[in-house]
Amino acid sequence: MKAAQSMSLDDIDSTRRVYTVSDLNREVRILLEGRFEGALWVEGELSNCKYHSSGHIYFSLKDDKSQINAAFFSRQNQSLKFRLKDGLKVLALARPSLYEARGQYQLYIDRMEPQGVGSLQMAFLQMKERLEKEGLFRVEHKQEIPKFPRTVGVITSSTGAAIRDILNVVGRRFQGTEVLLYPVRVQGDGAAAEIAQAVLDMNRWGLVDVMIVGRGGGSLEDLWAFNEEAVARAVYESRIPVISAVGHEIDWTICDLVADLRAPTPSAAAELVVQNRDDIQNRFKDYETRIRNSAVLLVGDLRERLETLKGSYAFRQPLAIVEQHSQHLDELVRQLQNYIKTLWSQKNHELRGVCGKLHALSPLAILERGYSLSFRSDGSLIKDTKRIKVGDAIKTRTGKGIVHSQVTKIE
Repeated sequence: MKAAQSMSLDDIDSTRRVYTVSDLNREVRILLEGRFEGALWVEGELSNCKYHSSGHIYFSLKDDKSQINAAFFSRQNQSLKFRLKDGLKVLALARPSLYEARGQYQLYIDRMEPQGVGSLQMAFLQMKERLEKEGLFRVEHKQEIPKFPRTVGVITSSTGAAIRDILNVVGRRFQGTEVLLYPVRVQGDGAAAEIAQAVLDMNRWGLVDVMIVGRGGGSLEDLWAFNEEAVARAVYESRIPVISAVGHEIDWTICDLVADLRAPTPSAAAELVVQNRDDIQNRFKDYETRIRNSAVLLVGDLRERLETLKGSYAFRQPLAIVEQHSQHLDELVRQLQNYIKTLWSQKNHELRGVCGKLHALSPLAILERGYSLSFRSDGSLIKDTKRIKVGDAIKTRTGKGIVHSQVTKIE
């Protein structure tokens, strides 16, 4: 019995398979990837989004009960138009797998789009929100469009309908206005960079007074180059006024919001920037007619006033008017002389009265009544005998003169 038991344990030991952690994780990854062949769509809410310097994006997908980690590598996220952020609900085309180094179950994302709205529309809304916070849409930054530009710069495709429409409108409205075309691609990869560079070059050259940036209508994808940040910042920093004319009247792009003026179509942009020569000439003719009519009315009014003055009494009897004014002047002179005499007499009488009052209060008037004042040699008034001594020279003022004397005795 013991021998049989020992054989059983040996058999068990010989058939036991031992996995390393790495082996086990690899087996689990292979089983998991084999269970889900290819990619599958997963919906959820983004959480813990982190953009790595390598270009990879790491986040979690969650619902109300569970969550799973996910990685969106730079090779796959190059075409992503909108920015991932926490709380955004998305649909992700993903491959379930296991990160062997950590034994971490996760998703590898191949493609992603926001739920309820297209990825391009989401990117447009995110870009609009961010640039609006930076102040790129503020009205106070927008420049005035010149009324009579000599040269109009146009940034668009050389083969599209936009440039033909602009040239037709300019030629019809005001021949002689120069149009400088900077041909660019208006859709597809690299189009936004060409448009932005064209705006910068136009500013560097300084050959145009205003720019029209745009293209004809199309889908949101076709117009996307005008929603790129590079184009928005080039238009915002332009020293030359920019009119954005992208698509049809119902189409709006980031370029429209940043530009100094938005036109619903390229043709409308040309009409906004170039005045109609016939309208201007008709306006000048109207001004000329108004000036001529006003001049005729003014001359007629002046002539009528002149005739009235010619028949007035002043022109018929000019000497009589002069004599009347001369007589009136003599009368005024006499009135003035009488007024001066009366005023002189009144003021002289008032002066005499004041002088009499001053004389009555004067010390000299007191001296005239028999009193006198004595002064020391230094001119100070003697009010007390203690201030003098025998032998001092003094002066005595009377009402009729001054007596000089010397003190011989003090009582």
